[in-house]
Amino acid sequence: MCNVSDRVDGLLSRVEKPSRYMGGEFGSVMKDPEKVDIRYAFLFPDTYEVGMSHLGMKILYHTINKREDAWCERVFCPWVDMEQLMREENVPLFSHESRTPLSEFDFIGVTLQYEMSFTNILSALDLAGIPFRAEDRKNGPILVGGGPCAYNAEPLAPFFDFFDIGDGERSTDEYLDIYAACKKEGASKEEFLKRIAALQGVYVPSFYDVEYNADGTVDSYTPREGTGAKPIVYKALVNDLTAADYPDKLIVPFGEVIHDRIMLEIFRGCTRGCRFCQAGMLYRPVRERSMERLLELADKLVAATGYDEISLMSLSSGDYSCLPELAKEMVLKYRERRVRISLPSLRIDSYVKDTLAETQKVKKTALTLAPEAGTQRLRDVINKGVTEEDLMRAVGDAFDEGWSAVKLYFMCGLPTETDEDIDGIADLAAKVRDRYFRVPKGQRAPGLRITVSVSVFVPKPFTPFEWAPMLDMDTVIARQKRLKEKLSAIKGVDFKYHAPDVSYIEAVLARGDRRCADVLETAYRSGCRFDSWSEFFSMDKWLDAFRACGLDPDFYALRPRDEGEVFPWDVLDCGVEKRYLLSEWKKALRAETTRDCRKGCTGCGMKRYEGACV
Repeated sequence: MCNVSDRVDGLLSRVEKPSRYMGGEFGSVMKDPEKVDIRYAFLFPDTYEVGMSHLGMKILYHTINKREDAWCERVFCPWVDMEQLMREENVPLFSHESRTPLSEFDFIGVTLQYEMSFTNILSALDLAGIPFRAEDRKNGPILVGGGPCAYNAEPLAPFFDFFDIGDGERSTDEYLDIYAACKKEGASKEEFLKRIAALQGVYVPSFYDVEYNADGTVDSYTPREGTGAKPIVYKALVNDLTAADYPDKLIVPFGEVIHDRIMLEIFRGCTRGCRFCQAGMLYRPVRERSMERLLELADKLVAATGYDEISLMSLSSGDYSCLPELAKEMVLKYRERRVRISLPSLRIDSYVKDTLAETQKVKKTALTLAPEAGTQRLRDVINKGVTEEDLMRAVGDAFDEGWSAVKLYFMCGLPTETDEDIDGIADLAAKVRDRYFRVPKGQRAPGLRITVSVSVFVPKPFTPFEWAPMLDMDTVIARQKRLKEKLSAIKGVDFKYHAPDVSYIEAVLARGDRRCADVLETAYRSGCRFDSWSEFFSMDKWLDAFRACGLDPDFYALRPRDEGEVFPWDVLDCGVEKRYLLSEWKKALRAETTRDCRKGCTGCGMKRYEGACV
C-alpha cells in the first residue's frame, strides 16, 4: 500500500479549505483493513461540501459498513487548488477515512446525480492513475455507477464495468455477496460480471452490442451470447422502506457543507405525474416510512450528531400521509433543545397550514414553492395539478402565520411555452407580493423577500417529455430578458436564472448515446471539469470536443423524437412503461391532465414489479 498520509498533511496548509481533505470527522467509520475482504470507495464526483450533503451516500455508507467483510470509505473530487498540488507532488487521489489510494480499492462506486459532473469522474480516475476505459482495466478497481443519471448510462458506458439501477439498499449487498464468493474462488472480473448480470438492477454495458441507423439514431441493443445479459434490465426495488437500511448515525463535517443538518427520508417516490419530472417517474412507487420508525431514527440521529435541524426529505413532503401528526410530535419532542423541523419540498396544493405553523415554532425559514409555470394552460401541459388559487392560499397561509420570505421555482422552455406563459410568471409574483400586504401591518412579518428562480427546462429520459426538443438558446435568452424586465418593476422581488449554455450540454449528455463517451474524454483532456460551476464551464471547449469527434450536439439536444424511435436508454426499465410515457406526451400536447395515481391507478406499468403499488 502506498502511504500518502504524510504527503497529504504537507499540502493542507497550502489550500483554501483544508477541512475538505482532513478526514477523521466524528461519526466516520474506521476498520482494520486486514480484517475485511472488500474495500469499497464511494466516490462523489464533486467537492466535499456537495458530496457530504448527498443522502444516498449516507445510506449506502451505512449499508456497506454494516457488513463485517466490507469497509466503505468516502472519496471526493479535490478543488482546483488541491488538484494542482496533488499533481505537482505526485499524490494520488485518496480516501478520507484511511487515505488509501483510490487505485487500491476493490470497488469504486460513483453516484451519478447530475450530468455536468461527468468530466469530474474522469478527473478522479486520472488523479488516481486508473485507466478510463473498462476494457483497459483487466485488474484493479471495479467501477460501478448508480443514481438518477445511470438510467441513461450510455455516455459513460465505455468507462464503467457495470451500473446499479434502482434502490441500492437492495442490490449492493447482492453484488457484494457474489464478489466475495468470486474473490474466494479466484474468479476473474469477467466471471464476476457474468454472475451479477442476472441480478435485478445490474446493467453491464460491455455485454451489449449497439447498432445505429443511417440517420444516427439507435437501431438496436443486443445482449451478447454467453454473458447472461438480459434483453431488458429492470430496476432494483425496495418495497418496505420502514424495514430498509437507514443510518442511525451520521458523519459530522468539520467545515460547513451545503445541507448541514439531519436528513430524514420520510418516503420515496411520487404519484403526481408531473411530466417534466424524471425523479417522479424513476422513484415510483410511493413507499412511506412508518411514523414510529421516523421518530426512532430522529431520536438516534439527534443524539449522535448534535444537529439543530431535522429536514423531512422526500420529493413532496406535504404528501406524507401522517405529516401533521409527525411534525407536531417532533416539534414537541425537540422544542426545548431548539431543534427545528424543516419541510424542504412542498407542493402548493398541499394543505399544510397547521404543519407549517408547527414546524416553524422554533425558527421560521423561507417557504419554498414550485408553481413551475406561469399560466394554468402550461401547468396543465406539464400536469402540475395545481392552480393559481392553490398558490395564493399557500402563500396567504404563510404570510398570515408570520412568514415574509418566499421562494418560487419556475422553468423556462417547457414544451408549447409562449411569451404569455413567461409573462404569467411576473403576474404571479406581483400577486404574491400583493397578498403579503393584505396582512394587517401590525400582524405582518417585516422584510418581504420574494425570490423567483427560473431554471432552463431539459428534457430527460423516462419522462413524457423525452420526445420533446430543448428550446434553442437564443429563444431562452430572449425569454429570460423579457422576464427580467417585468420582474424588475416589482419591488421586493429577486430574480435568479440559469445559464442556457450549461443546460444545453446537460441536455446532450442526458439524451446521449455511447458515441458521446469520446466527446466526454476529449472535453476532459481539453480542460473541462467542474462544469456545473459557472467559473469553470467552457462552452467553446465542449463544442470543440463535439467537432473533434464528428458529432452534432444539436442532434441530441434540439431534435424532436419520432414516436417509434429507439432511445439509448430503452435497454433499461424504470417501472413506468414507454407506451404510458408516450400517451402522456400526447396528452401534454392537448393540455390534458392525468390524475394523481393515489386517487386511482393510471396504468403506468409499475404493477409489473412484484410487491409494488400494494
